[in-house]
Amino acid sequence: MTGGADTGRAEASGDRAVAAGGNIGRVNTGDFVTQVERATLLPPEALTVSPDGLVHLPERTKLFVGRARELAALSEGTGVQVICGLGGIGKSTLAARWVADRTADHAVVWWITAETPAELDAGLADLARAMQPGVVGVLPEEALRERALQWLANNDDWLLVLDNVSAPADLRPLLARVGNGRIVVTSRRASGWQDIGRTVVLDVLGAAEAAELFTGVCDADDGLGELCSELGYLPLALRQAAAYCAEAGITPRTYLGLLAAYPGEMFAAMAEGGEAARTLARVWQVTLERLKDTPAAEVVLRIIAWWAPEGISRRLFESLGTPLEFTEAVRRLAAHSMITLSGGELTVHRLVQAVVRAGPAEVTGVARELATCLLYDALSQSEIGADRHIVGHVEALAGHTDPADDSAVAAELFQLAGVHFGMGTAVSRALPLCERALRSFHRTHGPDHPRTLLAMQTLALNLDMMDGAQAAAELLTEGLAGQLRVAGPDDPRTLSTRGHLARVLRKNEPERAKELFQENAAHCHRILGPRHPQTIFARYELLGVVPGQRMDVTALEVLVADAERASPEDPLMCDTIRRALILELAASGETERAVALAADAIAISSRRYGAEDSRTFMSRLVEVHVLQQSGQTERAGALKAALLADCLRVVGECELTALLRKMEP
Repeated sequence: MTGGADTGRAEASGDRAVAAGGNIGRVNTGDFVTQVERATLLPPEALTVSPDGLVHLPERTKLFVGRARELAALSEGTGVQVICGLGGIGKSTLAARWVADRTADHAVVWWITAETPAELDAGLADLARAMQPGVVGVLPEEALRERALQWLANNDDWLLVLDNVSAPADLRPLLARVGNGRIVVTSRRASGWQDIGRTVVLDVLGAAEAAELFTGVCDADDGLGELCSELGYLPLALRQAAAYCAEAGITPRTYLGLLAAYPGEMFAAMAEGGEAARTLARVWQVTLERLKDTPAAEVVLRIIAWWAPEGISRRLFESLGTPLEFTEAVRRLAAHSMITLSGGELTVHRLVQAVVRAGPAEVTGVARELATCLLYDALSQSEIGADRHIVGHVEALAGHTDPADDSAVAAELFQLAGVHFGMGTAVSRALPLCERALRSFHRTHGPDHPRTLLAMQTLALNLDMMDGAQAAAELLTEGLAGQLRVAGPDDPRTLSTRGHLARVLRKNEPERAKELFQENAAHCHRILGPRHPQTIFARYELLGVVPGQRMDVTALEVLVADAERASPEDPLMCDTIRRALILELAASGETERAVALAADAIAISSRRYGAEDSRTFMSRLVEVHVLQQSGQTERAGALKAALLADCLRVVGECELTALLRKMEP
């Protein structure tokens, strides 16, 4: 068939051949009729497909450390594999390193940024152009994508990298079409891949690997270990910091100072020529924007930014909303790798916390106060030492906030946590919190306010336990004067402060201590009566007014009985007097009875507080001491080793573990 005079000339040869020099509507070859609408004329070279040796791998990097386990997992897999983890943890770098070593094993190795379905389609169209250059500028995008899918469906000698996929559902149309090649996916999504492929979960680097990565960019080591730890061994943060240090000519230690003073600016800082999207300030913001449809998720993340990164109990959020709202918030945060879940507790990377805290002041301020109130509610309802994670979160909150911003609730929280730490034999951790509370109360309430005076007393008692008797005596003397001015000589708070001052003075000023104890006992007996717990405790203190002086066993037995009758709801006094009785029996040679009472004390404490409470640990310490005194050294040594292991596991290094190590074998 040939076209008319006003059309392009076309010639055809062969049976039923068709040629056209212009547009035609219908072709009849005798065998069938084809309707042609808006036909596209392709040059002959457009039909040539030459993919062999086709490689597109933009994410190449020479600086690569560690990841041996993950590289091996990728090598052992087949089909689709998904590398998932927190943004900035090195998913793309790992994929690029693994794929770069396998370019010779496949006819096509093609990298597609696939954050959205549109980007995935564009990447497939680019693959078609690379395989068939003749179609460039001829076929539309949709047709190019289709040609790439057809080739992938009919071949298996290919390897695709789909980088930064947002959701598993975005891949289903592709996976329904392609053949048996290899696909490596990287994604911040941690869940939903079970029907698609095998997952490789990426964690942060080890300490040595983090240092190696940093020095590969900036050869400086002053403060390097501290900086790597502060950055949580996160690869993106390490690269960002190293590039900044190299360009600015500063040490890691100097960078640490800048990070502490200007966190928001440093998280956004990038190397010259770097990508703004590849900074800490931007990487996680993308994820937060995806969570906008679940407002509770952002609320939870902004709250936990002020706490310790680990051991975040779900029950801390019970007052925030319905169980479903909180569960959905946690589910979405975990699904996007912003948190991890283990045994009912949440964990968040410390740099995620830092970036969130560096957000707008009007938002972070509200979250900080919420974080404070939630901890106060939990700690005020908790037994002493019952939840070490809660006081750990209080400690973290204090470290992340300025004392000048302390609210009344924050001051109360720090005071309460100081009491918990002190009673839990972690006095060195109690001191800074007690000092913080006292400064805040003094600033907001004045020197003679009851809360200020109570904070002064708490700090003094902890100082005394840390061999700070002189400073403790000064504080308690000032506090007693304040109580006398505010409450008068007969108020129970005055009696309590006088008793604490006497105990502190007992070692260095025994005569002055005796006078105060006698004065307190007289006041208590006259005002509160002989059966009041405070009167009973004043009697107990008079028995041991002189350090090293033997206490009367019979009198102690009477006091134990009186204390149990007078104050069953306040067992601390009973525990204290009972412990003194046990030690006095051991010292006087009644070791068999002392050992039996020590075992009873442990049973009582375990039943009342729990086996892992610090007060139970103290009862166990008394048993070890009594057994040593009775000559049962082998049994004492075994119990001592078990107690030390339990203390380290539950509390960590503290005054009790130090005391155990000093005890005789």
